[in-house]
Amino acid sequence: MGSSSDTFPTLESLHFPSAQLSISQTLSSLRRSALSVANRLESIETDAAFAQDVADQYGLPLVANERCGSWYIPPTAKAGSAYFKSTDGHTGQWDFSFRRLNLQLLPLARDHGGRHAYHGHNQASDPINPPLVMPDALSKTVPIWSAVLNRALFPSATAYHPVRLPPDYLGASEEAQIENRIDGFVHSLKNLKLDLDNLRQQLGKPIQIAWANRTYFHPPDLHTSDEYNLLVLCSASRRVLGAEMSEGGYIQGAGDDSEAWAYGLTPPVFWANRDVLKSTPEDELPVLIERLVAEHKLLDVVQDAMLVSPTRNLYIGSGAGVDVGGRYDLVIDCNGSAAAVEGNAKRLNLGCDSGKLGSRDLRKCLDKVREFIGVRLGADPALSVLVTCESGKDLSAGTLLAIICLFYNDEGGFDASLSKRAISKQFIRQRLAWLVSSKHDVNPSRATLQSVNAFLMQPPDY
Repeated sequence: MGSSSDTFPTLESLHFPSAQLSISQTLSSLRRSALSVANRLESIETDAAFAQDVADQYGLPLVANERCGSWYIPPTAKAGSAYFKSTDGHTGQWDFSFRRLNLQLLPLARDHGGRHAYHGHNQASDPINPPLVMPDALSKTVPIWSAVLNRALFPSATAYHPVRLPPDYLGASEEAQIENRIDGFVHSLKNLKLDLDNLRQQLGKPIQIAWANRTYFHPPDLHTSDEYNLLVLCSASRRVLGAEMSEGGYIQGAGDDSEAWAYGLTPPVFWANRDVLKSTPEDELPVLIERLVAEHKLLDVVQDAMLVSPTRNLYIGSGAGVDVGGRYDLVIDCNGSAAAVEGNAKRLNLGCDSGKLGSRDLRKCLDKVREFIGVRLGADPALSVLVTCESGKDLSAGTLLAIICLFYNDEGGFDASLSKRAISKQFIRQRLAWLVSSKHDVNPSRATLQSVNAFLMQPPDY
């Protein structure tokens, strides 16, 4: 028989892991499991079903409030997109955005007697006495937008001029401060020199707002009418009061911040492949998603460019595939490599990076754009010009904004001599309205607009 030291371990030989570390690791593991991609996709489907139920109840089409709204609407059911940001409704920052006019919604509202907007994130309320709690985009940004359009387009319909805000939601002071800003927003909208008569015809009648979430419909008896266009602002996610791991896999606002969890998955790819995605083990999803996204891109190579009205020859698009067949006389590719088109007199690649770095790059390239456009359209003003970037929403919009401000008159005609004029911020805002009215998902970043403004507002070189 061996000694006692061979049979019984000593105290020094025992290892006691930190209880705190063990509990922390366990909770982190549980939370990661609760926030799995599979749970997110299942939660998205659950919320999408509620959004569809609300749309069916009111008899209105589904419109996604981007960026995340498209996760909750199958492409076959999606009538359009809106871009209302919560930041435009934050306390003290209430705004009517001239980068996000959302004028594409006007004919849709006219044709259907209203529209149904969906925003993915929700903070629902006590079902016994449910006050309305919603994202600022739906509780303030859209009401501000609606009041501005009602006053600008229907000045005699005074019953629809006040800002319609959720009842008993904001304090009297905040409501009054919002109301006091509306006339200023109306004045600024009119200064954009848009065709208000045309916009009035597109909308047809004033806008009326209702709200819906999992526990609250207000007003409960409001429906479409011959007197107004109804917008139902729906926040479809169920409120999670505790940790996600207590919800049986349900995740509130599951489609938010998809860059952090989706491995590149997009709403169209999700809805086209949801069965195979749901049946695939979590650890195999990244590879599957990469393959599905690549296949989708191959099927979606050719994209149409959009004419920027009132010009007759400026187009904006996204991706290299937009110019298949050489349909445009001149092409400016904001992200394309400059070396790739050396010696090609009809193409200018700016070689800009993506994101904020790209915005900085763009400012350094705008002199090239001015020279390229001035020389070629100066010789033939009717040449068609395509400006493109990876997204079709940021750098291409900034480049086109610079071109329009430098060379195009109020009727949309090219005039090389206009590049010598002094340019103000108000003038740039007016020209930006051309872009956002023509291509409704255009959304130049603040950094891009700052770069364009800095370039355009330099003293003219006489």
